[in-house]
Amino acid sequence: MLLIGGVPQSYVDLTDPTYLDFEYMRLMGDVVDLMAMEGQALDAVHIGGAACTLPRYLAATRPGSRQVVFEPDGPLVRLVRERLPVKNVPGLKIRIVDGRAGTAALADDADDLLVVDAFAEASMPVELATLEFTRDAARVLRPGGVLLMNVADGFRLAYARRVVATVRSVFEHVLLLGEPGVLRGRRFGNLVVAASQRPLPVDGLTRRAAGGAVRARLMTGGDLAGFAAGARPIEDGEHVSAPVPPDQVFGRP
Repeated sequence: MLLIGGVPQSYVDLTDPTYLDFEYMRLMGDVVDLMAMEGQALDAVHIGGAACTLPRYLAATRPGSRQVVFEPDGPLVRLVRERLPVKNVPGLKIRIVDGRAGTAALADDADDLLVVDAFAEASMPVELATLEFTRDAARVLRPGGVLLMNVADGFRLAYARRVVATVRSVFEHVLLLGEPGVLRGRRFGNLVVAASQRPLPVDGLTRRAAGGAVRARLMTGGDLAGFAAGARPIEDGEHVSAPVPPDQVFGRP
């Protein structure tokens, strides 16, 4: 377990990279599993590295994949390389750069998957949720490529609604996955947003959400439009603060 400021950031099993402990990470893994044919290699970008849980999973389940992680925290990268080695993860590179700058330097139509799982302790950097960044992410993705985001929110989900509105304004197909209590705004937790210009594997993800180890609800189409109704896309320069979880979420007094 990797913790920063007492907040769990990653869990990895060094003997089994396919083990995904966090609920939201298992949901992300489901999207990765179903977005392309089983075993097909992908080109992926990960914004926010931590212990590289999802890159390890993708390398194990889709051999031959090429992956790059953008992580601005140099000391964190050194710690992970020392204590949770990544040198044996084939096709993986880590660059010490922030997500906006790293993405801006990528070529058009360069990747199949772009994952945003970046947090400053327990809050998502708002600059990774804006309309301008989302458009840049869409530029980088190939036709059929998937944007995958981890969004944390709580009561009434005002921030998540704005993130969904932002993504829906750029991508034709969008879905939201989350534990039912979180989706109802009853407790603070993680929500997974997946977006593409082509149809997403909604049926398969719905079955997994209903019957998998992680019980979740999937929202898309009219339901998702209703969820985001009245919410404005987030734009660069706005004074928007990402939600901070209550201390009791991580067992702090």
